[in-house]
Amino acid sequence: MPMAPAPEDLAGLSLADIARLAEEKTLPPVEKWNPLHCGDSAMRIGRDGTWYHEGSPIGRPAMVRLFSTILRREPDGRHVLVTPVEKLDIEVEDAAFVAVEVKSEGAGRDRRLAFRLNVGDVVVAGGEHPIVFRSGDDGPLPYLAVRGGLEARIARPVYYELAELAIEEGAVPAGLWSDGAFFAMEAAA
Repeated sequence: MPMAPAPEDLAGLSLADIARLAEEKTLPPVEKWNPLHCGDSAMRIGRDGTWYHEGSPIGRPAMVRLFSTILRREPDGRHVLVTPVEKLDIEVEDAAFVAVEVKSEGAGRDRRLAFRLNVGDVVVAGGEHPIVFRSGDDGPLPYLAVRGGLEARIARPVYYELAELAIEEGAVPAGLWSDGAFFAMEAAA
């Protein structure tokens, strides 16, 4: 199945362009595939978003992007690579993806935040794609819901951009709106 090329960055795109790209992207229907479990893929996704096979980084971005389209999270929390004929476990150290860039348009309740993931996907935060904060040893850890229980950890530089926007807006509690939903920038209890 041909896939549209991933955007290099979001700087030159409007949020309307970004939304169109997100809608045009067609992913395989992994939620409908239920083959028997076949074993382990010998793959893992590191905390920094690097994909590994048998301990070595996968150096081809197109291959990583392809694998990311058949990634699924099972009800028990495991991550698997799934096709119509096989299902293989994949270790995920933190989150399946990393949000490496953000683009903001508007302000206050009219703001929309679009995130580019390390695999090229674009996700607009909102009710279907909430931003959540979890407690970590180094403070709150931000995550973005991507699809089907898969998440992207928001990279530290992107989190700092969000924090600057939140400070400028002055909301109490500190947080940001995106696509009609408010996301408080505090770790859930």
